[in-house]
Amino acid sequence: MDYTTILFEKYDNYAIIKLNRPDKLNALNNQLFLELNDLIGKIELDETIKALIITGVGDKAFAAGADISELNKCDRRSGKQFSELGSNVMLRIEQLRIPVIAAVNGFALGGGCELAMCCHIRFASEKAKFGQPEVNLGIIPGYGGTQRLPRLVGKSKAMELIISGNIIDVNEAYRIGLVNQIYNSKELMEKTIEFVNLVLSKGQFAVSAAIEVINNTDNLSLQEGLHIESLKFGEICGTNDFQEGTLAFLEKRKANFQGN
Repeated sequence: MDYTTILFEKYDNYAIIKLNRPDKLNALNNQLFLELNDLIGKIELDETIKALIITGVGDKAFAAGADISELNKCDRRSGKQFSELGSNVMLRIEQLRIPVIAAVNGFALGGGCELAMCCHIRFASEKAKFGQPEVNLGIIPGYGGTQRLPRLVGKSKAMELIISGNIIDVNEAYRIGLVNQIYNSKELMEKTIEFVNLVLSKGQFAVSAAIEVINNTDNLSLQEGLHIESLKFGEICGTNDFQEGTLAFLEKRKANFQGN
């Protein structure tokens, strides 16, 4: 598939996806989701990609929401399909077993906020703004906002933001735990890549397993989660990376992980 609404940059061991509709503030439309879904499938199969960054083209928006011109045409049936397409793509992103970091370079509203939330970590520039303003359009979040926002900031705060439609600045987003770090807009990608390289220096079996187990906390009881954690812990103890990591610690040297 040829991509017209996204850009894909692949480096030695990580990749960057850039939402590429700057004239529409990178609004999420049907074509973008189809392209993103196709690309995620390729990333899932590419074992050389160990981390993924998602950002927006331009200096105004990460993604300003869903494309209202498409949304306006929805009825009950097509509205459900509109929601399911975006929601399913974002779930695939969240379930990737590699770190996915959102570099939020501007507005992250509605579907844009939901896209940021499905990423495992969110770094943002000082220009970033967040919100779920769907009630202003007479609709609710449709790509997971009602489910992920309470998990990230708590039920009460999520309720306030969603039913008011209020937009918050990056400092408030950081205060409530929606954003991990704030950086100057000129440094955002540099700092994001710096973090990616830090994570890539660790044991990749361990990183992948940690992502999988942490994601399971939303669906499992504490006892079930502890069981899964122990299973994964045991699996990793059988890897060469585990042997190298523990031996390097005992020998007081830097580990040389090989990913096996």
